[in-house]
Amino acid sequence: MKINTPHFTIIISLVAGLGVGFLLQKSDFSVQGLAFAQPIGDAFIRILKMMAVPLIIAAIIKAITDVDLVTLSTLGKRTFGLYLASTVIAVSIGLTVVNVVKPGRFISKQTRKELDLEFSEALSVSGTSDNVLEMLFSIIPDNVFAAMTNNGQLLQVIFFVFFFAIGLLKLKPHIRQPVKNFFDTTNATIMEMVQITMHYFAPPGIFALMVTLVLSIPGYDLFMAIGSYTLTVLGGLFILIIIYGLVLHLLKKVRFIDFYKGIFPAQLLAFSTSSSAATLPVTLKCVTDNLKVKKEVAGFVLPLGCTVNMDGTSLYQAIAAVFIAQVYGIDLSLSAQLGIVLTATLASIGAASVPSAGLIMLTVILEQANIPLEGLVLIVAVDRILDMFRTVANVTGDAAVAVLMDKERT
Repeated sequence: MKINTPHFTIIISLVAGLGVGFLLQKSDFSVQGLAFAQPIGDAFIRILKMMAVPLIIAAIIKAITDVDLVTLSTLGKRTFGLYLASTVIAVSIGLTVVNVVKPGRFISKQTRKELDLEFSEALSVSGTSDNVLEMLFSIIPDNVFAAMTNNGQLLQVIFFVFFFAIGLLKLKPHIRQPVKNFFDTTNATIMEMVQITMHYFAPPGIFALMVTLVLSIPGYDLFMAIGSYTLTVLGGLFILIIIYGLVLHLLKKVRFIDFYKGIFPAQLLAFSTSSSAATLPVTLKCVTDNLKVKKEVAGFVLPLGCTVNMDGTSLYQAIAAVFIAQVYGIDLSLSAQLGIVLTATLASIGAASVPSAGLIMLTVILEQANIPLEGLVLIVAVDRILDMFRTVANVTGDAAVAVLMDKERT
């Protein structure tokens, strides 16, 4: 690992922030340290929030318009349907696991009380209604520009962006191409902004957030909760990966063990690179050579999966959102959790197949559910290792859909 990689510097910043926080906590300079660190941490959170709306708009429009109407035939519709279904299942598994395990239960009453005082404004506006129909119809904006100015209404923005992208696809190629080029360029520009953020702003921001966390909420139970959260995500990803094999086995598409043997080289590369895009050539080879999927099917399904199918990432986002809510003592209503399902499913279509994309897209889900973005500091410490495992789930899900789409399999 190169010492100048973002992940390495983030880990160093996190450890340093913990150390400085504990030292200041034992000294006479804790108040001054908090006054210095908190604005820096807040600035980092504001940068993440700043990019949320343009990121979701450009990424989803690019993802949908990369598939033209000719390509989006019966095969494309079935593939999209399977990908959306698998993402909903993944998010549902994540929500089930995190609600059963409750990794946030390790937080003591005293620590939660301090969190309530620290973020009382953010906690007072969380989910309000359990009316499912009301929640579903509320994603239709009456003023999309107003929705774009409120990060808590990102689900309305996503609805409009999907509608807009479908309308764009209906235009003749020479008419839509300039608009598509604009959003392609915008998406690439924002991804560069993300890289700049992770390289230059994340290390001091995370350092400051950790100092603030230790000085504001000095309970050691937070670290027990983070360990439980990590195991919860890994358990959820394991269940998801097993379900892929079981579905294929029950539908008699491929034997349970044969599926995992066939896809293992791609899983190994996905684990090491944390990028389903970088793993794509190996995934194609595994699916066609080992699992005997036709090349034309694999050649369509797998590249599309790199763009619109992020099951492992969606599962992680659901668990992370609910975990942070549990830590802050937020009781998420049914509509709020269904909102997480919808947002994670739709946002996954715009998630880039590169390392740390899931962490950036998580800001969209937290904002939509009115969960404090400051909670990101609780999970960023273990995000790198979880990124490796969730990429394995992403690649495995793509391969499973490719096998299902091969009509000639018996």
